[in-house]
Amino acid sequence: MSKAGSQRGYHARSNEPWTRLTHKERKPGWFAYNPRTMRPPPLSSDANSMKILSWNVNGLQAAVDSGFSAEQLAGRENFDVLCLQETHFQERNVNVFKNLMQIQDFSNSYWSCSVARLNYSGTAVISRVKPISVQYELGIPEHDQEGRVITLEFDDFYLVNAYVPNSGRGLKRLNYRVNDWDLCFSDFIKKLECSKPVIVAGDLNCARQSIDIHNPAKTEAAGFTIEERESFEKNFSSKGFIDTFRKQHPNAVAYTFWGENQRISNKGWRLDYFLASESIADKVHDSYILPDVSFSDHSPIGLVLKL
Repeated sequence: MSKAGSQRGYHARSNEPWTRLTHKERKPGWFAYNPRTMRPPPLSSDANSMKILSWNVNGLQAAVDSGFSAEQLAGRENFDVLCLQETHFQERNVNVFKNLMQIQDFSNSYWSCSVARLNYSGTAVISRVKPISVQYELGIPEHDQEGRVITLEFDDFYLVNAYVPNSGRGLKRLNYRVNDWDLCFSDFIKKLECSKPVIVAGDLNCARQSIDIHNPAKTEAAGFTIEERESFEKNFSSKGFIDTFRKQHPNAVAYTFWGENQRISNKGWRLDYFLASESIADKVHDSYILPDVSFSDHSPIGLVLKL
């Protein structure tokens, strides 16, 4: 067992529940995703590329308290950019969190906090590469109170780190989410695309197809309503944003989120995505999930982009 695999928050090879197909539909051709065997060979060391990780940490302090180390994850994955969602921090504590997330050679960090509700939502980006520009939120006051969006401009593309609003228990925010936020966010990224390609990274809070949730027939909760899935197709898929994981693995049953005590039985949802403009989608070398990293109820996802 590797050193990382022996520590809390990581699973050893002998315990890989995500490799068991537990989906209730199990359509012909579907198979359980196994990143250990299904990822392409790495690019050569001299290839010009960028590796991006995205992760809903469900409370950064809680993840750190349970043993998560940003330095260790960077050593293991050798990423260039780390996007975080649901950091749950406040503006007055940003410097504390910066210290918690210190990684050698990563001097660029950007933090957005919820001001409407404390200890809620929040996003962050930590980058080895200095961006050309950084923009916070959408520029629309009614949507910019919860620290949900950070946009970094690089030479070849915009990277948008997003935490899409959850429709909530009783679907109290469903109307806001599908009839307001999704439309404004879609318009925002389409405007960015007028200048250069866009990559959206983050928790989009929607299992967009039945393959993306372990029991679709009996699920009517937030994240899998007809309204949310139709909004996803209307505002992202039909506007040319490619689900990079699904493009690479059209028949793989894979999840990025598990409810309490459901990771071990692999009863999950795929809520986290890298979406890419059509013009840059073919430059994606790898789009993958790290299900063995379990300091949160979500696992990180990764993207390797050829530049």
